[in-house]
Amino acid sequence: MEDFVESVTRGNTTEVKVVLTSVIATLAIYQAFLMAVGYQKIKLRFLAVGPASWSHRAVGYTLVAIALVVSFFCLAGYGFDEGGVHAVAGFVVFAILVLKIGVVRRWRALDPWLPALGISVLVLFGVIWATSAGGFLVEGPHD
Repeated sequence: MEDFVESVTRGNTTEVKVVLTSVIATLAIYQAFLMAVGYQKIKLRFLAVGPASWSHRAVGYTLVAIALVVSFFCLAGYGFDEGGVHAVAGFVVFAILVLKIGVVRRWRALDPWLPALGISVLVLFGVIWATSAGGFLVEGPHD
């Protein structure tokens, strides 16, 4: 699998993961903004509640798809040997995303928990970014 990832990224696996993880972190912030509009905490003339909520769902599926690609790259390159905060945050963010999608689609009685779940996802994606892309961008590549 590691050879496949190296081939797909043309030998720039770390750089591709940094870019994609930065995109994920940016989209997570955008998601929080969209739901602030969706929950009417922020009112904008140019963005109504319905379109903000719909966009949140569409962008969310895109975010999850990108996160799955990055997690595949991480697992292919490092396996389960590299533990730490980054790996734990990665596992927990996917568990919360599964729960959040389940609440939206099936367990509507848990709707009041959606803001807390969303904030947890935002914080965890921030932790994941800080423990991977953030370090790379601050310290540079490790040769």
